[in-house]
Amino acid sequence: MSAGGPSSTGHPSSSPAGARPRGQSVTARMEKGAIRHVVAVGSGKGGVGKSTATSLLAIALRRTGASVGILDADVTGPSVPKLFGLTGPLLDRGEGIEPAKTASGIPVVSSQFLVEDDQTPVIWRGPLVTRMILQFFGGVNWGALDYLLIDMPPGTSDVPLTVFQTIPIDGMVFVLSPQELAALIVRKAMNMARELHVPLLGIVENFAYFECPHCKERTELFGPSGVARVAAEYGVPVLGRFPVDPQLSIRGDAGRLEEYPSDIATAAAKALQDSLATKASQKITMI
Repeated sequence: MSAGGPSSTGHPSSSPAGARPRGQSVTARMEKGAIRHVVAVGSGKGGVGKSTATSLLAIALRRTGASVGILDADVTGPSVPKLFGLTGPLLDRGEGIEPAKTASGIPVVSSQFLVEDDQTPVIWRGPLVTRMILQFFGGVNWGALDYLLIDMPPGTSDVPLTVFQTIPIDGMVFVLSPQELAALIVRKAMNMARELHVPLLGIVENFAYFECPHCKERTELFGPSGVARVAAEYGVPVLGRFPVDPQLSIRGDAGRLEEYPSDIATAAAKALQDSLATKASQKITMI
């Protein structure tokens, strides 16, 4: 039996797994279950490579031996399945929706698995998108995970608000590109997270530079980096600066992102783990 039973128009089922019991407040926190750390990855802005950054962090964490999952919360613009070469449909065998699995065993859920093909749009209003996000977190058989990364959609409205208010997030990573416009928008997302008491874990700069494969000279294709300034402004670490690399695009387009080697992603994952540990110790100290 497929989970959600979508039609060609991409509508969810009328009673999804994990939906709120009647009368429960939408702002009630859900339970983590066997998931140790829940980390949102977003930017507020589209086109900065947020899904790629989320996936690279997940791959790097998985390579350390940690158990990692990805919840693709960009319901109307899902990208994660393409990067890993995954297709649907998802199944429900009575213990929750079974996520798809990447080659290295990373469980993934995405709205892309609920439509007929990768050309079919998901045309839903805000309440349906919100319900689907709750189903993806609470109605999926994630099992025991060290980390669940949530790939957030652009903007600061329905989906981010739902995630921040209902899912027990341990913190958020922000992705930006070097342009000042990207920094302007990511500040909005960072301010929203801070106002809703979501810990800011750090920043990843994508498209930071291009390194010549012959002479190793670095060129800042989008101008000087502003990531250090934004990080200092919000008192968070720069987790990593990801370069423009044609090989990354080639592997991602082929659905073989896990074959891409990246020392930068490995260092960023370690920095994320350190930031999570710091936030946890600060919380204990405050208590």
